[in-house]
Amino acid sequence: MIHHERVKPDHNVYPPDEWNMIEKKFNPRYLAQMETILAIGNGYLGMRGSFEEGGPVAEEGTFVNGFYESWPIVYGEEAYGFAKTGQTIVNATEAKIIKLYVDDEPFRLPNANLLNYDRRLNMKAGTLDREILWETPSGKRVLIKSRRLVSFRHRHLAAISYEVTIQNAEAPVVISSEMITTHKTNKGDESDPRQAKMFKDRVLHPQIHSVQDRRVMLCHATKNSKMTLACGMDHDIETECPHSYKSKSSEDFGQVLFTIQAQPGCPIHLTKYLTYHTSDTASNQQMCMRADQTLDRAVGQGFHALLTGQQQYMDDFWRRSDV
Repeated sequence: MIHHERVKPDHNVYPPDEWNMIEKKFNPRYLAQMETILAIGNGYLGMRGSFEEGGPVAEEGTFVNGFYESWPIVYGEEAYGFAKTGQTIVNATEAKIIKLYVDDEPFRLPNANLLNYDRRLNMKAGTLDREILWETPSGKRVLIKSRRLVSFRHRHLAAISYEVTIQNAEAPVVISSEMITTHKTNKGDESDPRQAKMFKDRVLHPQIHSVQDRRVMLCHATKNSKMTLACGMDHDIETECPHSYKSKSSEDFGQVLFTIQAQPGCPIHLTKYLTYHTSDTASNQQMCMRADQTLDRAVGQGFHALLTGQQQYMDDFWRRSDV
């Protein structure tokens, strides 16, 4: 049996904790491992623990249980009982992207001057939390706090709380909330059974895209399995700083762009609500309607109510399951 070299991460960077999986420093070496360890899900919807900024990333991933594409299995010689088709879970529309620009400088972890970094999977609250203090090239200090959850109470729903505070100066701030449907070509080794099936042709075919105020909806369908995916995002923004926004969408891309004139010590709090619905029988319009209903309820309740419901679920779980 082949044994790989065992990884022994630094305890100062990954300190042991009773309730949290903690990362105290951005480390590109463990990018892929931490995306897996810090993944969150509820059994229906799952998201890898990649950064909100959309990069750096080892393997972006948002998956919906039972949403798949089928493909023919070709044999050199066929026989009775051989399977005719295979099924592969499809990487769904990526909607957790939130990009930040301060003084038109993009926040990118690989080259950012980080004064503080803390990312943790909170097993007691059921959230993925991050707090970063970034010093821009012009010396402005930017405190970034985010909290991500995939709801255990509402299986079609995820949400991100994203807060930005410029601590020591005024600055123009742009926050770009995005969703994108990507198409990956087949670059893998098809003879390696450990690798997921990569399709040579496009998997998710665009059906509907729409914008309504700060809400964007993208609907796609698979060709062979005849399944439909509706993905929607909506937003709330709370700040005393002057701000505006504009929204747009295309077949594979949606964006809500917030422009803020940030004041020192004045928080900018953006809440992003995400929903995913799939079906192999409902029409495209019905799927978008279901997604709208989920977003209406989420925006009406607010992030705090989702967080409270998540905490109650986890409290009950650990009451029954803690060892």
